[in-house]
Amino acid sequence: MALSHEEINAALRTIILEDLGQDLVAAGVVKSLDLQEGDVTLNLELGFPAKSLFDVIRKSVIKAVRDVPGVGNVSVSIGSQVKAHAVQRGVKLIPNVRNVIAVASGKGGVGKSTTAVNLALALAAEGASVGILDADIYGPSIPTMLGIVGRPESVDGQTIEPMMGHGLQANSIGFLIDKDQAMVWRGPMVTQALDQLLRQTTWRDLDYLLIDMPPGTGDIHLTLAQNVPITGAVIVTTPQEIALMDARKGLTMFEKVSVPVLGIVENMSLYVCPSCGYSEHIFGSGGGAVMSSDYKVPMLGSLPLNLSIREQTDAGFPTLVSDPDGEISQIYKKVARQVAIKVAGIAKDMSSKFPSIVVEKL
Repeated sequence: MALSHEEINAALRTIILEDLGQDLVAAGVVKSLDLQEGDVTLNLELGFPAKSLFDVIRKSVIKAVRDVPGVGNVSVSIGSQVKAHAVQRGVKLIPNVRNVIAVASGKGGVGKSTTAVNLALALAAEGASVGILDADIYGPSIPTMLGIVGRPESVDGQTIEPMMGHGLQANSIGFLIDKDQAMVWRGPMVTQALDQLLRQTTWRDLDYLLIDMPPGTGDIHLTLAQNVPITGAVIVTTPQEIALMDARKGLTMFEKVSVPVLGIVENMSLYVCPSCGYSEHIFGSGGGAVMSSDYKVPMLGSLPLNLSIREQTDAGFPTLVSDPDGEISQIYKKVARQVAIKVAGIAKDMSSKFPSIVVEKL
């Protein structure tokens, strides 16, 4: 009796993608299925970067399909394709950037920039093309965190070439000023500078551009949220109530300007003594989960309070670079995949499908 597509699909339904909480068929991952005299050829395509999962998925698929009576050779190809997704209405898109993700906290000192850098590196490690924009004009830290020195180049005298650090495209006011120079600009100048850094940088075919937002929820943040085509926002906090108070303000700000909040990352959630193994919730516990429940947004993950994270980032070699296979890097990768999955769940951007309309005088 000849093999049927239904038999193969039944086998594929037994494979659950943990990050999606769905089986391969329900998730729409199976793009093509070809049967030739017992030989099975499958093409799987994820809508989010997950390079570290490809081998696990491939092995699971081969095992499940081979268990179907009558199956001979099984060939499985897996890839991921990141599409552009919808942003706020009326906001001009950025050329060569498919999705913009804002990383915000509301309060300084919660590890937002460290989280933004490691999430960007985690997305890149999973196979995405990623850039990062340092939007903190008063306290730029991305150059130090990525270990980038020097000034960006301009080919035409009008645009800026992004700097490169550990595979990331990056730009920051920190590349254009002396390290110890204080920025004493007022709000309108800061907003204009950010717009130039964002739109005059020649970003090259980015799946994701992460914007490391400055602390607070003032005029600069509102202007960015209204004028920058943001696909979604990630809120970084600690379990401490003081941090959560400001994180809530940041979250509601994005909601007011119709920017989806992709989820919450709880930083410095638990300290484990490296000598004796004693653990303690120094900044409290459960705050991120409570905030997640109160605002009906996902809890993307929790990062420990760990000396290595700070040391590695200060040295210009963040955790995803210094210890890519370590336990903390795996947490960052899982959070990054969740962020990408949430982005993939947003309606696709259709503006590029419509032609530009030009009205000319007769």
